[in-house]
Amino acid sequence: MGSVSQIGWEWYSRLSESASVTLVTHIRNRECLQAAGAPLPGTEIIYIDTEWFAGFLYRLASRLFPRSEHAVFLLSSADFYLFDAVALRTLRKRDLNWDLIHAVTPVSPVAATRLYRLGIPLIVGPWNGGLASPSAFPELMRQDSAWIYQARHIGKLVGRLFGCTRKASLILSATRSTDRSLPKNVPTVRMLENGVDLKRFHSSTWDVIPSKTTPLKVLFVGRLLPFKGVSLLLEAVSRVWQEIPITLTIVGDGSMREDLKRRAHELHLDDHVTFLGNLPSGQVAEQMRNAHVFCLPSIRESGGGVLLEAAASGLPVVAVNYGGPAEIVDEEVGHLVSADGPEQLIAGLVETFGDIWKNPAQWQQRGKRGRQKAEKEYGWEVRMRNAIAIYWRILGEDTAHA
Repeated sequence: MGSVSQIGWEWYSRLSESASVTLVTHIRNRECLQAAGAPLPGTEIIYIDTEWFAGFLYRLASRLFPRSEHAVFLLSSADFYLFDAVALRTLRKRDLNWDLIHAVTPVSPVAATRLYRLGIPLIVGPWNGGLASPSAFPELMRQDSAWIYQARHIGKLVGRLFGCTRKASLILSATRSTDRSLPKNVPTVRMLENGVDLKRFHSSTWDVIPSKTTPLKVLFVGRLLPFKGVSLLLEAVSRVWQEIPITLTIVGDGSMREDLKRRAHELHLDDHVTFLGNLPSGQVAEQMRNAHVFCLPSIRESGGGVLLEAAASGLPVVAVNYGGPAEIVDEEVGHLVSADGPEQLIAGLVETFGDIWKNPAQWQQRGKRGRQKAEKEYGWEVRMRNAIAIYWRILGEDTAHA
């Protein structure tokens, strides 16, 4: 499953342990859901088929933007509005025996649902978006077709026309930038859109401390897209490896993979950088247990769910002081490097890697505190308890107003 689909699965599977759940989802998810054992006991799944339109949009976007995965994703996502309309029509034909509707995905604030028209209390989110493009990285944003981000304003207009943000009983908002993108006086509660499986991503101590004979093992996990900043991470490693032993493992795939492999070769990093491609979640967890530090050099990251997984794995985390990571990472669990420009970001990574190598015990403690924070705040079990408490609050208010 993709990351957004995984979020949907976590909500569906975990809520089914304590509630009667009906899942409304796209028919493209049926095969994966059935392979995972769905429908789960005591649940129902309603599949919505708009594949004829979704497929057309994807093919069109792929032809228009062959080198921009993000542009393809954003344009393809317009299928949501048809999906939502068909879902509304389908549910109206059913006995409306649900107490509450929770539209968990899409996670973007531009995804305006009309399911409030069913007359049932509606919660949407956690939403995550509204993040402005950083002005200090024009070249990387140009590579990423940054102009396409303006499409979100169209989504906001549609949302206002549909009335979703005004009609929802509650909006779950993941970040401060999301809060700023919402109309004033809209009821919101802060909740990250991602959680972490604390059993799969479990803490482990460093097997070997980085030293003159043992390289510092840096890990990156994510899509290989321009705004993810992996090119800047390679530059940082190239400035470090002659001073301290270091390796970088890159997990993930994307349109920049071949360009990044060429750049790594140009920087003489063939013996220091390993590209593993996409890995299943279990193998990602294993890579995290084998690393010393996790680095997410993304210059435009609304969320940062992978940081939660790294923290749960007991890894200190290094990220950029912008967007979602700036609300997750602090000096207790890791470090934020400057977002003032490419050179400042690279210099920050170089300095940080050097500090980890010189002071490993201090950074191990940051990793331990990250695990403690994950157990307290990021686990899916905690997320579900908080959500169910919110449901009862909304249902209580709805009953009081009836």
